Amino acid sequence: MICYHGTPIGGANVEIARFLPTHHALVPWTYPKDLEVVMECCPSFVLDNGAFTIWRQGGTMDAAGYAKWVEGIWRHPGFDWAIVPDVIDGSEADNDAMLADWPRKIPGVPVFHLHESLDHAEKLSHEWPIVALGSSGQWDTPGTLDWWRRMNELKQAFCGDEDQPRCKLHGLRMLNPAIFSNLPLHSADSTNAAQNGARNGALIDPKLTSGQGAIITAMRIENHQSSATWKIKKLESSRLLFA
Repeated sequence: MICYHGTPIGGANVEIARFLPTHHALVPWTYPKDLEVVMECCPSFVLDNGAFTIWRQGGTMDAAGYAKWVEGIWRHPGFDWAIVPDVIDGSEADNDAMLADWPRKIPGVPVFHLHESLDHAEKLSHEWPIVALGSSGQWDTPGTLDWWRRMNELKQAFCGDEDQPRCKLHGLRMLNPAIFSNLPLHSADSTNAAQNGARNGALIDPKLTSGQGAIITAMRIENHQSSATWKIKKLESSRLLFA
């Protein structure tokens, strides 16, 4: 599984330069501070439309502006793909309109929002080689009991009668071994290393810098792999049991 670590990483420039060459990165349109270093150093990278940040701030997605930004980057040899513009709390029609406007020459990945219908999930899985799973609505927090119930429901939509999805799946905000080790994800992302590097490093040794803590956090994540199959979870009222 490919682990895309969200940027900016933070810390001194020398620590950023140490972290990025050995990790895949996600660069958000809303804060592309590390983009130049990412393009020079990382094995590969993806671009994020910043919809989650825009949604939290009560803003509106400038889909045309984002597409123009990606247009100037996507030919870079380290570019993997870009998240297609989406409306996190929007309707399926809202998001289908965004997909229709995306320039198909640019490798793009649509987002299936968990509050959308199972039929929509199946439709996307047949039409796109990679689909991103975005936690939303009543299932906006990955890893909760209700969230796992929803993931159980999605298995049929993405896998049919098989145990593996018919398209590759990317987990948005799912770079947590407790999550991705139980799902057949091709890739996942989070800002865990960037946001919690200082705290995680201090728990080991107060002398560690935030950059060193970020490296340790990333290493701990990458010591795990995603599941080969979609595992149905046995759910109880207060805990999860993995078959």
